[in-house]
Amino acid sequence: MPLSALELHQRGVDAANSRRFAQARRALTTASARTDDDDLRTRIDGTMAYVLAQTGEPAEAERLSREALSRPGLSAETVALANGQLGTLLMHGGRLDEADGFLTRAIDGLDDGSIESANLLMSRAIVSMQRHRLDDCSADLQRAISAYEAHGADAPLAEARHNLGYAALLGGDLVTALGLMTRSRPILAATSDLAAAISDLDRAEVLRDAGLTTEAEELLGAVAVLFGAQRMRQARGEAEFHLARSLLRHDARSAERAAATASRRFAALGSEGWAARAEAVRLEARLLAHPKAAPNADDFARTAAALARGGFRTEATALTLTARLAGGGRLPRLTSDAPTPLRLREHEVRAARAASAGKDADARRAAAAGLELLTAWQQSFGALDLQASVAMHGTELMFTGLAAAARSRDPEVLFEWSERARHLSQQVAPVRPPHDEELSADLAELRMLRADLAGSDWTTDARVRELRDRVRDRQWSSTGVGGNHERLGLRETRARLDDDTAILAYVFTREELLCVVVTASAASIVELSLPRIEAALDGLRADLDVAALTRGGPMAQVVARSLDERLRRLDDALLAPARVATGGAARLALTVPGILGGIPWAMLPGMRGTPFTIATSVSRLLGGSPRRPDSAPTPPSAPALTAGFATGPRVARAEEEVRQAAEAWPDARMLTGQRARVSAVTELAEQVDVLHIAAHGRHAVDNPLFSGFELHDGTLFGYDVDLISRAPDTVVLSACELGRSSVRWGEEALGMTRVWLHAGTGCVIAAPVVVADDIACELLGAVHVELAAGARPAVALAAAAESTGLSAPFQCHGSGL
Repeated sequence: MPLSALELHQRGVDAANSRRFAQARRALTTASARTDDDDLRTRIDGTMAYVLAQTGEPAEAERLSREALSRPGLSAETVALANGQLGTLLMHGGRLDEADGFLTRAIDGLDDGSIESANLLMSRAIVSMQRHRLDDCSADLQRAISAYEAHGADAPLAEARHNLGYAALLGGDLVTALGLMTRSRPILAATSDLAAAISDLDRAEVLRDAGLTTEAEELLGAVAVLFGAQRMRQARGEAEFHLARSLLRHDARSAERAAATASRRFAALGSEGWAARAEAVRLEARLLAHPKAAPNADDFARTAAALARGGFRTEATALTLTARLAGGGRLPRLTSDAPTPLRLREHEVRAARAASAGKDADARRAAAAGLELLTAWQQSFGALDLQASVAMHGTELMFTGLAAAARSRDPEVLFEWSERARHLSQQVAPVRPPHDEELSADLAELRMLRADLAGSDWTTDARVRELRDRVRDRQWSSTGVGGNHERLGLRETRARLDDDTAILAYVFTREELLCVVVTASAASIVELSLPRIEAALDGLRADLDVAALTRGGPMAQVVARSLDERLRRLDDALLAPARVATGGAARLALTVPGILGGIPWAMLPGMRGTPFTIATSVSRLLGGSPRRPDSAPTPPSAPALTAGFATGPRVARAEEEVRQAAEAWPDARMLTGQRARVSAVTELAEQVDVLHIAAHGRHAVDNPLFSGFELHDGTLFGYDVDLISRAPDTVVLSACELGRSSVRWGEEALGMTRVWLHAGTGCVIAAPVVVADDIACELLGAVHVELAAGARPAVALAAAAESTGLSAPFQCHGSGL
């Protein structure tokens, strides 16, 4: 017996909700032919209009919806549903004011608490999101959630909670946003691949706003391809639009191309509001990529007006700010509830315009005000990677302030801005999360997957990505905020320095490299030759790697001479001028921008015999209670320090290294072979003052918290370290590459050393490049003799280099002095 029109309509609805649009179209076409009931036909046409809109025929969808709504004699419920369908179509087309009117009439005409009403509340919530009326949006979503819960509708309930996460994103609450989206995704993914892709499209926005642009762009590229394969041209255009917005932060030319593609796609679909959104991104990208051939004022004004007509008033304001940066004029007035990124953009424009006008003091004030706003936002984040990544929103503010400070040639002003740069992602003190069994289980599974997928890019595996997202969600949501670290000024810094210690605060402004040299008695600015330094840095990493691997034979001397010459040139250009200004200080504390992040400072000729540390910031180095002098032995009343050692597999001299080092300590604890498991090493870390790990390590550039070192049962990740409740005071990492950091957004760095420091470790001894096993073995053994005698890490490392005559890239990070 043939299916009735009602049954076919329901089949079409189910297929459309699962994004099986070809199947839905067939069922709906047959259903329409089998009924003379105007109410049913109107509902069938409404569902067909949704299918047409999703598959790239929005104009036909709107015509069909308006025609259906004009039929006489329809029931009140059918009229309400038809209004809702038309409102949803207008919403997708970016005609927000019209959409809101139709959706409100529809909701008012339906029973409160019904599934149909909840579905339309979801659409109206999206309209409110895009108009940045977040209170209205959340209220509608909560009403929809209550209805779905009452009806046991799991899939739409997951979608509503996902959308609540998107509202949190727009409000700047990235932690809540990612948590809601991550928990909703498995339910949405179970309905169809397209539902998962739509979820991923929104999740990519969270990752982008959190500064994780590489991951966001990979996700957006994948969903765009999927939408294209399903002929979902509107959705594909939205993915391309968000890809362009992400690229805007770091690749303006690619952003311009992606935005132009999206704009053409939306224009072909008749989606004027979305076309204007894409055109706004294209104009901003054009301005960044070709500042001397900027778009004219009419282009900005025309696109801003189109955005305002479509209801995208926040984006219209943002584009007007960009236009004022390019061409001058009065800045638009922002409302008190304007989103944080938009308010930051206003400060960027004010600072940049002041700098262009030669008003550097005004530029610094505007940039500082913007960074204070960013700091207030960061105070909701405790997680290390989120604190570091979200600093991308302050990049332009920071560089504008640094450049204006550099032009002042005032040591106090430049030191203040150097500390702002160093301190930006370290102002919030974390509260360690409680032990989480599920998190531990996810990390254990990731260890097994990394071992199983050795030799391939393991991060592309679907299960790895699922676990990675879950781990990140838990860490973001469970790491609390315990307060703010103090930022010191130049006068406080000088007051806390002893006569033998100097600060070398290197500052990169994009145009020049300077060093603020601070001692207890004076402060000065040293101008450095950026071209000479860049020339010496070019090829340094390769020379260091070859030298570490070439330990004998005729080539060894050739390689050594080449490396020595490069290090001498780097020393002459970078270190020697600053050391002259220290007045002969015996100890040095360095703060360095990302451009200098891979330098093996200990191998520079001018650093030989000098205790030094690379501080995350001077404020963190000197902000706590004063330390005892470096040369002083451990007071007799102080408890004896304890030490622990662990080795990883396939390190040629690992056991020899740790056994030799352990001889310096009474009752040293050692974990070797099968005993060196992740759980045992993290437990050991909580029980000793000094922890030494000799293992192969790798630095994960795209996700530094997945950096780690190999133990018997797999990789100990940065996430594992970040969960240690009591970290050792000193950690020695005798592992390849674990002294490296990923440079993020100009001034931020995040790597395995930073993970240990964030977990509470005072000093990490590590190397930014490969170290030969024999050198590591002998040098670090001598370091432990000094540490066991009570020397501070930087003093111990310098003394060990002198006593052994070895030159190695090991250096202290954190509070080594």
